[in-house]
Amino acid sequence: MNSTILRISSRYLVPILLVVSIVMLLRGHNAPGGGFSGGLMAASAFALFTLAQGAAAARKLLRVDPRTLLAIGVLVAAVSGMPSLFAGEAYLASYWTFPALPLIGEVPLGTPLLFDVGVFVAVIGFALTIMFVLYEYDEDGEES
Repeated sequence: MNSTILRISSRYLVPILLVVSIVMLLRGHNAPGGGFSGGLMAASAFALFTLAQGAAAARKLLRVDPRTLLAIGVLVAAVSGMPSLFAGEAYLASYWTFPALPLIGEVPLGTPLLFDVGVFVAVIGFALTIMFVLYEYDEDGEES
């Protein structure tokens, strides 16, 4: 797509969408959001960038093959259930810790957040793998 408006607006919208996706990821346990919806928001930011700049530029911005992101995300989500197995409990039982950070106070960190991060990364990898393949297929002039 060769739209000046889309190219210029994507430069400003992509960082905003990525920040919103992180906020959605982090607030997932206390309000609507989480790894899946945050991952879709991040993938949509890269989709916008791909439409504006092309798949090659989006791959360069991403810096990692989306299939690698998919594998890492699934691995992180699967490993997040291991601490409970070592404690003799059911797989994916949650463990929480509340470290006190200066100026912020106690921050809840736990295995559910680790699981959400894995889902977040896996969803980004999955969505971008499909999107890049479809976009590049269309760029080759086949079956537009």
